[in-house]
Amino acid sequence: MSLLELAPDELEQLAADVRARYDALKAKNLNLDLTRGKPSSEQLDFSNDLLELPGKDAYKDKTGADVRNYGNLQGIADIRELWAEVLGVDAANVIAGDASSLNIMFDLISWSFIFGNNDSERPWREEDVVKWICPVPGYDRHFGITEKFGFEMVSVPMLENGPDIDAIEKLAQDPQVKGMWAVPIFGNPTGINYSREVTERLAAMDTAAPDFRIVWDNAYAVHSLTDEFPDNPDVIALSAEKGHPNRFWYMSSTSKITHAGSGVSFFASSKENLDWYASVAGIRGIGPNKVNQLAHAKYFHDAEGVRAVMRKHAGSLAPKFRSVIEILQNRLGEYNVASWTEPEGGYFISLDVIDGTATRVWELAKEAGITLTKAGAAFPYGHDPRDRHIRLAPSLPPLDEVTEAMDGVATCVLLAAVEKLGA
Repeated sequence: MSLLELAPDELEQLAADVRARYDALKAKNLNLDLTRGKPSSEQLDFSNDLLELPGKDAYKDKTGADVRNYGNLQGIADIRELWAEVLGVDAANVIAGDASSLNIMFDLISWSFIFGNNDSERPWREEDVVKWICPVPGYDRHFGITEKFGFEMVSVPMLENGPDIDAIEKLAQDPQVKGMWAVPIFGNPTGINYSREVTERLAAMDTAAPDFRIVWDNAYAVHSLTDEFPDNPDVIALSAEKGHPNRFWYMSSTSKITHAGSGVSFFASSKENLDWYASVAGIRGIGPNKVNQLAHAKYFHDAEGVRAVMRKHAGSLAPKFRSVIEILQNRLGEYNVASWTEPEGGYFISLDVIDGTATRVWELAKEAGITLTKAGAAFPYGHDPRDRHIRLAPSLPPLDEVTEAMDGVATCVLLAAVEKLGA
């Protein structure tokens, strides 16, 4: 029965029960954390063999170049070709970098701001205003980059097949709209996959700004919670077919596959975009950590080797996701006070509570020793206009802690709801 359908005496009884349960929760003095999508220690252990690679005397890549030395801004062919196979793109369009694709994203935005990119009429810093399309809920670190540069972030809602493409096509007719963020597979935090139609329309749409870019952050390209892996469209080839070859800045990495702080990042794009990137990156530095790239190439062997590792990750993560969803259903389903995603991959579950109560849920959880990502974090400027969204990240804690934390979160959601109703 919906909470709104309870008789006054039934609501008062439920409120009393929930408050008693919350008092018992606080008495446990918990210290549980569901804030960020970090791999667990078990997941990190899957790739410990990397620490012994590339191996004694194995210091040359497939071209015979010594990976211990300076040079090769593109990254070694061994890992570029392997990852191109994973993504289904042409290896000629892939650069391999150091650990963080987020660093490359920051570089792309900052260099466009300072210098302008290869299609810019002027540096973005000389524009009266730069606007950026932000599907919501979305990735807080993306929004942090565009906020840092003072861009005006324009929200569009995420729908079941991706962001509202009709709204995006209209916004792109403004010449001050220079680009958009996108997490196309198992999106952060919704777990939604962009449909083929949405992807094709993004590639084909007309934009008023000639230097409009889509940051295609495919961070979860192979991060399935099942034995099935998603299709990853080659948006570089697709956009070229549609007459917009430079549209996509395509990002990927091994950060949640091997060791998060010491993986390999990838930037895939058109030759013209890559040449522009290299013209600045070659001044900034002399080349990436090629020893680490060779170690990864030897560890994976091929694309199937990547998928084999990801099946291990799925075995670790899937029970935690199942636990979260089961608790939400068992504790909240009958009261109609929340809705949530049930993703088939990625690292997050989106929880929507009664409008105006997400901040209160976050506060109650904090008081009870359960740390959640702050309400509103998945929106530009940290502001959710409906104050209803909470991102859940169950990957890091052990399963028993995830279960205990989520039971506590459910209690907080109910308490915030009955408070909202004045009970």
